[in-house]
Amino acid sequence: MSVERDQTQPEPASPTPPADRPTIADQLRTVADILGRATDVTLFGHVNPDADAFGSAIGLATVLRDLGADVRVSFGSPLEVPESLRHLDSAGLFVPADQVPAVPPLLVVLDSGSLDRLGPLANRVAATRDAGGHVIVIDHHVSNTRFGTLNVVDDRAEATAAMVLRLVDALGARLTEPAARALYAGLLTDTSSFRRATPDTHLAAARLLATGVDTEAVARPLLDSHPFGWLGMLSRVLGRAELDRAAAQGLGLVHTTVTSDDAAGLRQEDVESVINIIRGSEEAEVAAVLKQAGPERWTGSLRAVGRVDVSAVARALGGGGHRLAAGFTVDGSADQVLNRLKAELDGAPIGPGRMSASADRLSTD
Repeated sequence: MSVERDQTQPEPASPTPPADRPTIADQLRTVADILGRATDVTLFGHVNPDADAFGSAIGLATVLRDLGADVRVSFGSPLEVPESLRHLDSAGLFVPADQVPAVPPLLVVLDSGSLDRLGPLANRVAATRDAGGHVIVIDHHVSNTRFGTLNVVDDRAEATAAMVLRLVDALGARLTEPAARALYAGLLTDTSSFRRATPDTHLAAARLLATGVDTEAVARPLLDSHPFGWLGMLSRVLGRAELDRAAAQGLGLVHTTVTSDDAAGLRQEDVESVINIIRGSEEAEVAAVLKQAGPERWTGSLRAVGRVDVSAVARALGGGGHRLAAGFTVDGSADQVLNRLKAELDGAPIGPGRMSASADRLSTD
């Protein structure tokens, strides 16, 4: 496949690792060499994708399609693209999980820290590896388990979308508005609307916007649009919120639960928005939302202001994520899960204060 080169694009920057390890820029060039010659590429985001997972996959797929490859984007669940993300896939590159080839010749997995985050599509990883194909993992989660044949993991990156932009540069490919729109969505959401952003983040955003991205059209479905029933759900869920000042080693925990009845008729993204509301409680260092996933099964979203490493807490509960934003799934009653969470918070690593903007990111789980 021929690659259209754009000589105006800068060389991707990367922190300097030990001399015996390739830099992130080196790794991205290796991936670019593989993708630049590929004719068929399948791209995955994690189950219940957020804007960074889906936007990164759509953005990269759009670039590869423009270079002449056959591409498809998918995730393990749900069966359709969440409503708030549909505007990112203007070319219709998404295919349901059951339409993904049994043995993709080349697989790119984005924003997924572990194999189980792929749900029913996890078996495609083994199938591709067993057939001698590449499984390329591109991610910014510190807890990534490196399950690919090539793993490009930069836990200092603001978003996986930022890494994909650097990969586009390594490819020397032209950045079009549809690709930029998808990447901008990932950058917007994973930096908490640029509240947790570096100068490089804003420079990347400027490059994306220069292609003609309509910021309001991207942001409103992601951040400011909910069905009327969301208000009733919020009323019930916020009404049962509790503040435990003694939890998290005296730094405070605010928490609530979202039951199946609360979530009935609402979208996954409506339920996920609850954590971004309760985390505003100024008396609590940590915010937690437990969302019912079954009769005795709960998924948890964790956020910290700056001192508690909630990724360590999530890992202890079988999940993972970033230092200040993480998630997990556990079995038990809501009270049992909350007690386990509090016990893990009592032993969580505590820092002296807020980290620098380059490391202090906010991401969905």
